[in-house]
Amino acid sequence: MRRLWISFLLPIVFCSMPLLIAVLLYFAVPLSARQEYGKRLNESQIDWIILGLGSLLFVAQLWLSWKALRWKDSANDFDEANDDWLSHMAQAAEWFPLLGLIGTVAAILQTFGSFGPGTKPAAEEIIQKYGPAITATGSGLFMAFLNILPSWIVTAARKIIKPLAGTTPIPLSAAIASERPGASFNRGVRA
Repeated sequence: MRRLWISFLLPIVFCSMPLLIAVLLYFAVPLSARQEYGKRLNESQIDWIILGLGSLLFVAQLWLSWKALRWKDSANDFDEANDDWLSHMAQAAEWFPLLGLIGTVAAILQTFGSFGPGTKPAAEEIIQKYGPAITATGSGLFMAFLNILPSWIVTAARKIIKPLAGTTPIPLSAAIASERPGASFNRGVRA
């Protein structure tokens, strides 16, 4: 039964956590803000790029997280073959705020470029044209947050699962003490 928990159930629970956090974060945003975001999303191509790339990266990381949390009985440890890829993908999360910033700057330039010199646009018109700037920022931040979660979850989950497997690492001080000549005879005696 313990092997079932270590090899299958706990990895599923931990791999589903980033998805659960994403859903919780989505519902933590007020409904009116989500609705306004949805309306503005239709007008902003940069948001679709951010959300599309971010979603692909997120799904790939969830898959790699599952693989990284699989226990290998033959090695009595986790499968670390994809750790480098998982790390690189987590680092790619840094791209999304930058893409959001590019979208923000582009929307601001578009907004102010659409008004001719000497015009006095109404506040509603400014707000309507400025909306994509805000959605690009939100999309970039949301995708950055989601894409740092899987790597972090793998690190935390391994620290929880490994002791359950009965392979708790020996503390460094104990390992050093056992390597010294005469260590077993000199315990408690000061040199």
